[in-house]
Amino acid sequence: MEKLQSPLAKFYEWEKTCPDKVFMVQPLHGQWHKFTWKQTAEEVRKLAAVLQSYNLPPKSRIGLVSKNCAHWIIADLAIMMAGYESVPVYPNVGADTLNYVLIHSQAKILLVGKLDDWGFMKAGVPAEVQCISFPWYGPRQDGFAYWEDLTKNQTPLQGNPDRELDDIMTIIYTSGTTGAPKGVVHTFYNFAWAVATGVGHFKLPVGSMRLFSYLPMSHIAERMLTEIAGVYTNSEIWFAESLDLFVKNLAQAQPNIFFAVPRIWTKFQMGILSKMSQRTLNILLSIPIVNNVIRKKIKTGLGLQNCTNFISGAAPISPSLVAWWERLGVKIEEVYGMTENCAISHINKIGDFKVGTQGKPFPGVEVKLTDAGEVLIKVPCNMTGYYEEPEMTNAALKDGWLYTGDRGVIDADGFLKITGRVKELFKTDKGKYVSPAPIEMKITRNNYVEQVCVVGSSLPQPIGLVVLSADGRGKDREYLKQSLGKTLELVNPELEKHERLHKLVILNGDWTIENGLLTPTMKIKRNPIEDKYQQSYESWYHQTGVVVFEN
Repeated sequence: MEKLQSPLAKFYEWEKTCPDKVFMVQPLHGQWHKFTWKQTAEEVRKLAAVLQSYNLPPKSRIGLVSKNCAHWIIADLAIMMAGYESVPVYPNVGADTLNYVLIHSQAKILLVGKLDDWGFMKAGVPAEVQCISFPWYGPRQDGFAYWEDLTKNQTPLQGNPDRELDDIMTIIYTSGTTGAPKGVVHTFYNFAWAVATGVGHFKLPVGSMRLFSYLPMSHIAERMLTEIAGVYTNSEIWFAESLDLFVKNLAQAQPNIFFAVPRIWTKFQMGILSKMSQRTLNILLSIPIVNNVIRKKIKTGLGLQNCTNFISGAAPISPSLVAWWERLGVKIEEVYGMTENCAISHINKIGDFKVGTQGKPFPGVEVKLTDAGEVLIKVPCNMTGYYEEPEMTNAALKDGWLYTGDRGVIDADGFLKITGRVKELFKTDKGKYVSPAPIEMKITRNNYVEQVCVVGSSLPQPIGLVVLSADGRGKDREYLKQSLGKTLELVNPELEKHERLHKLVILNGDWTIENGLLTPTMKIKRNPIEDKYQQSYESWYHQTGVVVFEN
């Protein structure tokens, strides 16, 4: 591995050696705005000077809340350059979460950018926190300072101020699946080591790649794969303008690497099958020459024709979904990691791949299991700890090992398979433990299922709570009963006897971030779901039929 450099050091390199090369491409009202390294650097240097003018103590925390856009990256680099620590916040959190993060991190300033509903969040800003609104799409509000006004006549910060690798670069608050968000502390060294390892593994070329940014930049994986990797490899970063324009923008961007969560791969699959049946697709793929035409047409339609790496992460992906995409020539490399280890842990890479596992460790990663099956990871980019939470830090980091909270097994070939979360286990009234996550993945093979939560504490057998997909909501009840009943017939024989689902319950409402049943990364919040529905478990359990409705 080459000598590690901070993101700022690489940024200065491209500013000097290729100032006129495009770094970012931002859509706005259907027009693409290009930022060269020189233009980006001027904006970064001006904002860094503005931040320093507030005379904050060195290494103060500065919050950053916005959907992905060019100014998100400009803001993050400016925070680094000014000598401060960034606290990115998910752009879809509620006021209570925003308030908790800003107070807990002791943030002094909040940079507010591209958001769908600032009104949903603004009450969470503490009175003492000063807000700076992004240009182009930041909210206009009394008491806010405006980026454009502050930087208009500002002299750019001079020189190339760098940061020590052991300085804190950022505090990333986890999405809170098991309680209040925790502030994961990462240094410049952690990001430098992680991106060097990732770039080396994927053999990413310097100066010729195009990336597409759409998953929340406040999430460790997206930040690593677009902002940080983009800076280190001198790549072009393209953004999506909105959810409605996502498909169009992706087709225009034509990235060389595409990272998606399993839910995105499923939605793409459903989009393809809405235009042609699985039977028709099977026939076309079985015909020589025609099959290549179909594969190319589908990839081109999605904007993935130039992709060399298709990556899935954030949650385990269904083996059947991986196999489905492979028939189209899309070989998905599944990665496993978490905020606490800078998203560097395991990968199912092409040529050394085992479907149904999360792959083998990246170079430099050590892994072992406790007697209880908990996955422990030792890697140079493990977090330094949870901000202002010494007890939680001591529980998560012991002798250099990160206790992930994931349960898993390692097979004879060294492949890791995640089997659930240590704290998600529940016990049926028969005294048998059930790990819900693997069962839930099997149920989501059914395209009419958007979300599912397997529960069953105190019941004889588990049951599954189901939220229908948009496609599922268009079907009548009898059709859904037959479809989901067939899914149960296929899934239950794959499970141990005590794990087999007694029933699926189709719920009326949605699980959303706004109603507190999903995290900002769209993961289900088990405890709130249990609190909401637990009083109905017994009655649902004893209703006639294997598929029942909430009312």
